[in-house]
Amino acid sequence: MSAMPLLAHGDLNAIFAWRQDGPISVNGYLADVHALAEQLPAAGYLLNLCHDRYRFAVGFAAGLLRGMTSLQPSSQSPETFRRLLDEYPDLVALCDGATDTQDLPRFEFPNLASTGKTTPSACIPHIPVNQLAAILFTSGSTGLPQAQRKTWGKLAQNGRAEAIALGLDLNPHVLVGTVPVQHSYGFESTFLLALHGGCPFWAGKPFYPQDIAAALAAVPQPRLLVTTPFHLSALLAAGVELPAIDILLSATAPLSTKLAAEAEARTGAPMLEIYGSTESGQLASRRTTDGAAWALLPGVRLEQSGEETVACAGHVEGRVPLSDVIELLPENRFLLHGRHADLINIAGKRTSLAYLNHQLTAVPGVVDGAFFLPDEEGPDGVTRLTAFVVAPGLTARQITATLRERIEAIFLPRPLVLVDTLPRNSTGKLPRNDLQALYIERVGYGRS
Repeated sequence: MSAMPLLAHGDLNAIFAWRQDGPISVNGYLADVHALAEQLPAAGYLLNLCHDRYRFAVGFAAGLLRGMTSLQPSSQSPETFRRLLDEYPDLVALCDGATDTQDLPRFEFPNLASTGKTTPSACIPHIPVNQLAAILFTSGSTGLPQAQRKTWGKLAQNGRAEAIALGLDLNPHVLVGTVPVQHSYGFESTFLLALHGGCPFWAGKPFYPQDIAAALAAVPQPRLLVTTPFHLSALLAAGVELPAIDILLSATAPLSTKLAAEAEARTGAPMLEIYGSTESGQLASRRTTDGAAWALLPGVRLEQSGEETVACAGHVEGRVPLSDVIELLPENRFLLHGRHADLINIAGKRTSLAYLNHQLTAVPGVVDGAFFLPDEEGPDGVTRLTAFVVAPGLTARQITATLRERIEAIFLPRPLVLVDTLPRNSTGKLPRNDLQALYIERVGYGRS
């Protein structure tokens, strides 16, 4: 197959997206795509900064038709923009708001006269499978963001594989996402799933609990909430009344069984998780309360050599080494034992940052928290763990006393630093560079 359709929809009158002013059909979407494609300036790369998920979708497809590659960084910081302009000088930033794009060439999303209208002669365009459709960037949680090239054929397979794995191919749900569409998880689960899973989506990006409830109420059932452990925890803690949710989906960070069970009890919806990475794309899914094992998405394989696990086949681009410690099980299932980079060895004792963070956030009264392993050694030549904790009403001594009952003394944080908030990004992750900056600010170098 040399080309694949932009969308898998068979009905041009089907609803493609929901906006504040109502639904937009597949036909209306295609009309907007062609209208924008005619107006985009000539460039090799499209930095799609649209906040509105529908406008992102229009921009992405219009760029495809023009042969442009979508640049999708996980950050929109000035430093990120400077680096992109250095590496991709032939770019134009597509914007639909007040984003400060520094010195980037900029194109404002136009008012499309075709929005919401249908075109009787519309047909679904086909895109060459080997066309470089997007370059996604890792979050920088373990270092500088790295570029990941994605071809159109693999992206289309990706959306279809998720739809089958989640049972949406036969029963499409309306997608409401709290995560940015530029991020790999949001891109896959609120955009590719719409294109090749037939799932309409809400155009907004609700963040606060009241906004999430309003977004859910604005679309019909069945509804699927695409979120993260960080957003989900805040939503449940807020205690707002929620419209019916039919499926909950989470990714970007480990989801505790406790939070998953609470979410299911509060909503009555199954709590599903996606496992993957920007490098590999999504690889597996599970219902958290059913057990620890993950099931691979259709077509994907995992192969092992020694301690290294490689993802390949299906929608994976080439062979991608994974950063996680994985135990393969029969029937395309596996167990996840944490990231290689998270493993810690202090004085001959081993643990993982994921385990320590789980124990920390399980302390009653702790709202948020994270352990951090500095690059430098302490005065005694031993690297000491630090922990940053959000815990109104608790002292560092109280938290440490509780931790002492949960973890070995060698892994107790020295120091434990109380903060008002952690520097989480829009998907709830904690980039290492931001934690390092917080460490320098609050702890400093060369101190135990």
